[in-house]
Amino acid sequence: MRDIGANGNVIMIGRDIGTVVLPQADIKFYITASAEERANRRYAEHQRNGVESDYAEILASIKARDNADMNREVAPLKAADDAHIIDSSDLGIAEVVAEMRHLIAQQNGSNKS
Repeated sequence: MRDIGANGNVIMIGRDIGTVVLPQADIKFYITASAEERANRRYAEHQRNGVESDYAEILASIKARDNADMNREVAPLKAADDAHIIDSSDLGIAEVVAEMRHLIAQQNGSNKS
């Protein structure tokens, strides 16, 4: 992944891209949402796909994974110091993308969104 990112002009997604894999990236986003909203989204996805699931179990699993990732000794889950934090709890995909485009344009010295 580092080799791919070395040439620039790449978008990478992962829980430690901005802090471990590509800490020198020109722009970083840390997209988050409440555990409850992520559980709602996962539960709705399961419902759409006909997968039986339990909201409480999904929520517990998300919270457990977050806790494990945030407290692991190597590369704990956290936003990079220079990351733009976007809370998507109350945003749709289009709104998140619009915010990212706005922040990129701002960083590049443009008023375009």
